[in-house]
Amino acid sequence: MREKVENVDAYIADFPPEVREKLIEMRTAIKNAEPMAAETISYAIPAYKFNGPLVYFAGDAKHIGLYPGAGAIETFADELVDYKISKGTVQFPLDRPLPLDLVTKIVGYRVKQNLEKTKK
Repeated sequence: MREKVENVDAYIADFPPEVREKLIEMRTAIKNAEPMAAETISYAIPAYKFNGPLVYFAGDAKHIGLYPGAGAIETFADELVDYKISKGTVQFPLDRPLPLDLVTKIVGYRVKQNLEKTKK
């Protein structure tokens, strides 16, 4: 288990260079998709909030995990067929490029979901 970190920079710095590079790519894609999202550490991993929880991501020895929730995984299931998924998670293997366009679409979808919730 990784030591508790206080911010996303420290979280990313704790990984080997090949994982760190992918984590930086993921972070950048999320921040570019919703620049107003607040960045924090939650559940010991990077988390983004915009009108509620948006997405989380995490590093691993073999993959980068993205946690957008079950609705996003279900909505983008056709585009996620090449990746290991579970109810609210997708794993992007380290030996392949991250699908940053898809990450951007998923974050955009989550932003819309959160905005719709606040309208109700």
